[in-house]
Amino acid sequence: MPAVMLAPEAPPLVLDPSDEAPAKARRYLTDRFRELGHADDFIGRLLVTELVTNSSKHVGVGHIIVRIFPDAREPLTVIEVWDESSTLPIVQSEDDDAESGRGLLLMAQLVHDWGVRPLNEEGKVVWARCAH
Repeated sequence: MPAVMLAPEAPPLVLDPSDEAPAKARRYLTDRFRELGHADDFIGRLLVTELVTNSSKHVGVGHIIVRIFPDAREPLTVIEVWDESSTLPIVQSEDDDAESGRGLLLMAQLVHDWGVRPLNEEGKVVWARCAH
């Protein structure tokens, strides 16, 4: 049986909800994807920007925590964003006149799958699995 090489666990990125949070999350993702040997990080940067922006806009207090790691069962990469809000994200329907609200709809079309895991203590984790 061949040995399975797992990427080293990276410490999560802890952010304050701010206008700078999405840019910091993108830099973290780019570094993490490089460590994992992924040549293309475009979709990952788009995903982490959307998730961190949503957390920053809708939480306002507390921390936002970003984790990026390989899926142990499939050749996918998991992007998780934890925040302290219990408000669950909602994918808006397509509306050509809307000025915002399309991010989760776009994300849902780009990823293998995604979801939300409410936490018992407080908050939630929004996760997405994408190909690399």
